[in-house]
Amino acid sequence: MRRFLLASASGASFLCLIAKPLSAQVIPNLDIANNTSKINYAAEQLPQNSSTLTESIGSINDIEKRSQTQGKFIVSTDSKQQDSPTLNQKQTSNNLGLTAKFPNRVPASNVIAQVTSVSQLSDVQPTDWAFQALQSLVERYGCIAGYPNGTYRGNRAMTRYEFAAGLNACLNRVNELVATATADLVKREDLGTLQRLQEEFAAELATLRGRVDVVEARTAELQANQFSTTTKLSGEAIIAAIGATGGAPGRNDPNIILTNRVRLNLNTSFTGKDLLITGLQAYNFLGGSDGRGSLQESLGLAPSGFSASSARVGFEPQFPGLDVKTLSSTGSNDIELYKLLYIFPIAKKLTLFAGTAAEVSDAFPAITPFAGEGQEAISRFAGLNPVVRVSGGTSGTGLASAAGFIFDISKQVDLRALYGSANANLATSAANTPLGAGVFGGSSVVATQLTFKPSSSLDIAFNYAHSYHEINILGTGLSSSDINALAGVSLGTPVELNSFGGTVTWRLSPKVALSGYGAAMFVDDSSGRVDASTTFTSWMAGLHFNDLFKPGNNAGIIFGQPLYRTSADGDARLTPDGTRRAVPYHLEAYYRFKVSDNISITPGAFVLFNPEGNSRNDTTTVGVLRTTFTF
Repeated sequence: MRRFLLASASGASFLCLIAKPLSAQVIPNLDIANNTSKINYAAEQLPQNSSTLTESIGSINDIEKRSQTQGKFIVSTDSKQQDSPTLNQKQTSNNLGLTAKFPNRVPASNVIAQVTSVSQLSDVQPTDWAFQALQSLVERYGCIAGYPNGTYRGNRAMTRYEFAAGLNACLNRVNELVATATADLVKREDLGTLQRLQEEFAAELATLRGRVDVVEARTAELQANQFSTTTKLSGEAIIAAIGATGGAPGRNDPNIILTNRVRLNLNTSFTGKDLLITGLQAYNFLGGSDGRGSLQESLGLAPSGFSASSARVGFEPQFPGLDVKTLSSTGSNDIELYKLLYIFPIAKKLTLFAGTAAEVSDAFPAITPFAGEGQEAISRFAGLNPVVRVSGGTSGTGLASAAGFIFDISKQVDLRALYGSANANLATSAANTPLGAGVFGGSSVVATQLTFKPSSSLDIAFNYAHSYHEINILGTGLSSSDINALAGVSLGTPVELNSFGGTVTWRLSPKVALSGYGAAMFVDDSSGRVDASTTFTSWMAGLHFNDLFKPGNNAGIIFGQPLYRTSADGDARLTPDGTRRAVPYHLEAYYRFKVSDNISITPGAFVLFNPEGNSRNDTTTVGVLRTTFTF
């Protein structure tokens, strides 16, 4: 679309401006917009304002795109990015055709000659929409030029230099006419008409001036009272009603509960390339050191003293009401620091990160579209590969101190790895620190993910994690088998885990994606006091729908097998006491309504068959109505 300004007075037309758009395009500084520049925590604007780095900045993999709004910018006046001009570059044509001289800048074949009649321009016809304007410029003001071949080339684009030169030529001509009092060309009645127009629209002009004054005042107020020049604040609030039926034999259905989780994220960049994430949260999920008050404990599906279960919702912390580092209780809606992480590039393809409150999922792209605690799948099972969750990798409370790197091997491949320790801040172990103490002396995990994007429709990730736990747990929060992973071996037995997983998402179309994962965990005794080992497996497959029935509305259908003990050797048991062994299955469906840009409502339910791998348990159904506010 072209912009132009046409003034008409007493039947005479004066064309002040015909030009291609001069809209400013924001182009990121190349020092910032390369692969090194990983970070722009759009504080997403956080897209969904969720908690983890992966969610709130679209995973660290998305940092590159967001860095373009954190850093410095260059403003271009063209709709396409162009190379910066050099002193040796020359103008090749005057696209406006206005009188302007550029000595020694254009070939002789393109020199523009002054014309005295619009009829001299062979490609300008009386039917052209700008014919009268050109006629006025040529015959009345004499500031129009054509090419030697008798053409005007009115549809060609122009540069800012050509526009400035052409406009200046016309203004100079008008000034000459005014200075010489050439009344035949610049008529007194024209000036009178302009004066009358000014008087007629005096009220509108005053209104516009008032609006400008208000805008300037508001801008000054915002600049004076802005939160910070380096920090952005965003947040997410989830309010959900949860009901369930089924569970262990002889249990009554629990009451419907109303839960909340609120998170505030402070996202700070000091250089435009780095990012410091500080996250605060509060929630009213219960559990504590005995699991009492949790939905899972009421259903009888959680192990004694904990709330780990396959009946959990995705936005519930892994250890609700409990500081698992010290086994001390936390109160309902107590404010806690759940995220403290710093990310910074050190080379073109290498970015480092470190923090004292972090999770494995902060560093690794989720791959599956069902990830998103406040917007997508409602269950804990469907959101992420279990290998990412092992060792408290998605505790929801920033369980570990962690450090790692992101290496962009190419545009299609990247490698990420981290080391995390649960109690890095404790100098010595004590009775109330079951996870051990020190950076290298307590429970820890080394995790890595290799991500492939061979095409725009296919994402693949491979995960590996090596973990050491001071106690006999998996640390996923996905199943009652999470506790006493080596069945028949005491809870205080240290264990080592080697976990392998793969996740794939295939976008069948822009609105439909097929996604799934597979995982295997190999658990071995690490104490030397017993000889025991166990293997767990899990898998999931589902269909994800974008813009279903209405733009912004998403849905998912998911089926799979929760974590299940498939083998046991040595002193470990395959089937714990009181269990009738059976393969568990999970079926889930949800639909997210986008009420507005900041509010969504997600009804959904999931059904558990043979919950916790025990056919004695009744088929269990969990229904959720989740409302998410982002700001």
